[in-house]
Amino acid sequence: MTTTWVGATAKQIARAVRRGDASATQVVADHLEQIAISDPALGAFRVVRGGEAITEAEKVDDQEDLANLPLAGVPVAVKENTAVAGLQTWHGSAAARTPEVAEEDHEVVRRLRGAGAVVVGVTRMPEMGLWALTDDDTGPARNPWDLDRTPGGSSGGSAAAVAAGLVPIAQGNDGLGSIRIPAACCGVVGLKPGRGVVPVDFGDKDWFGLVENGVLTTTVADAALGFSVLAGREPVKLTEPARLRVGVSLRSPAAGVKPDEPNTSAVATAARLLVDAGHDTVTADPTYPAGVALGVLATWFAGAYVNSEGLDVQRLQPRTRRHITLGRAAMKAGLVRQKQREAWRERSIRFFADRSIDLLLTPALASTPPPAERFSGQPWRRNMLVNAAYAPYAAPWNYAGLPAIVVPVGFRPDGLPLAIQMIGPPDSELLLLSVAGQLEVLNPWQRHALV
Repeated sequence: MTTTWVGATAKQIARAVRRGDASATQVVADHLEQIAISDPALGAFRVVRGGEAITEAEKVDDQEDLANLPLAGVPVAVKENTAVAGLQTWHGSAAARTPEVAEEDHEVVRRLRGAGAVVVGVTRMPEMGLWALTDDDTGPARNPWDLDRTPGGSSGGSAAAVAAGLVPIAQGNDGLGSIRIPAACCGVVGLKPGRGVVPVDFGDKDWFGLVENGVLTTTVADAALGFSVLAGREPVKLTEPARLRVGVSLRSPAAGVKPDEPNTSAVATAARLLVDAGHDTVTADPTYPAGVALGVLATWFAGAYVNSEGLDVQRLQPRTRRHITLGRAAMKAGLVRQKQREAWRERSIRFFADRSIDLLLTPALASTPPPAERFSGQPWRRNMLVNAAYAPYAAPWNYAGLPAIVVPVGFRPDGLPLAIQMIGPPDSELLLLSVAGQLEVLNPWQRHALV
């Protein structure tokens, strides 16, 4: 059942509420009804704030300054590791959740609410955000395009909720691809800002600075709007970029992993569209040093170890406990090296200058999203192999702290979405969004799956 405002974009909803053509209360009620219908099959939400969300929507309707609210009445979802006042912060499992409710909103939630958005619920993620597969002891979250497939992770619940039309915009965060991987799995736009652009404020839970907060949406315009709100900026209208030189690379950061034919074709399609838009494309393969791969792994493991402090480790999943053990060893061996990260960042920035390119185009995934299984109960080694085999392209750019975006480009033969990734130098978020907007105009995508 589709109600009046379900499926509308964030920009459409906010415009209607500001003009008085719709009430925030009705918009939120419509989306809550759709969540009640669709989410039992998806498992996208950990907690739905039904009555609280309606009350907050009524307060939006009562405000006198609606004209100054860029997200007036827009229902949003927040990833469950991000504090929402009055709720426990789950971090992916009952064993990892905070024992107390949050006394105040995380800064990005405060900014969303300050822009007029209404938080309708928090979305599911894997335990401690460690995996590109969203499941826990209650079962897996599911991909709206194929309920037998994963929505990716760790912002898998957010991506599934957006792709199914349960909310027009969702917050996520990305430590090694956790926005971009689920965006690719679910056929939505996923933006990971560069380092320091959007508040993180996770204390020692930011994986030594790898994590960034961002948004998932069904349109580039909504992604630009959400980004501006999270970054504390005035919304801007995206403009056509000047002629760009775009590097194209299929090279995988993971040894022995190559993109399959659909993902290779997705990159070729995007490159052709960029040429149609007036840009130049050239082959430009980054070199991914073995030391960087080791640094990424060590930081990932060590992040789990630091995040486990104060928890009953024996209550955590076996795959998480193995990560923690390896993280303890990585910390003891001194493998989390800030100087190595900074060297990789500088090398990555030089890559754009040395190759005279403005952006880099790569696959978003290497293969089709894995099945929606209970990976949380499977051996650590299987989880590692599955993650590396299908989603190797995102992590190096967290390590470098560079902005990156995932954009849909069509469908695989198996009916699941296809997507590409674009990476830019520091402060290129608006450029990435502008180019993504050109791809959207030239090759519009189906915005929602029918669940």
